[in-house]
Amino acid sequence: MPPRIELLYWDGCPSHPRALAELRDALAELGHGDLDVELTEIATERGFIGSPTLRVDGVDPLPPPAGEPTGLGCRVYRRRDGRHSPTPDPAELRDALRRLLAPPTEEV
Repeated sequence: MPPRIELLYWDGCPSHPRALAELRDALAELGHGDLDVELTEIATERGFIGSPTLRVDGVDPLPPPAGEPTGLGCRVYRRRDGRHSPTPDPAELRDALRRLLAPPTEEV
């Protein structure tokens, strides 16, 4: 069964189309360009960490720091160089996807 890839977004945040394009680019670069990305619009504040949020099989590949406020709003990511961005750092996204999409290893 293929992994479930989701992009959660709030329509009031303009960065989700860019995040979707960057996610698809990263998946293709890692050899997973055939995976579907499910777009889920979030309309309630309850527990939502911000738009855009990515999930792989229910796991946020780039979890926010502890205590991050929730609500309908634009999520802010911190890039490796310390800058803030409305989308994940491309290298961090690829590293996280590589880790989460790696085939399970068999124990001998």
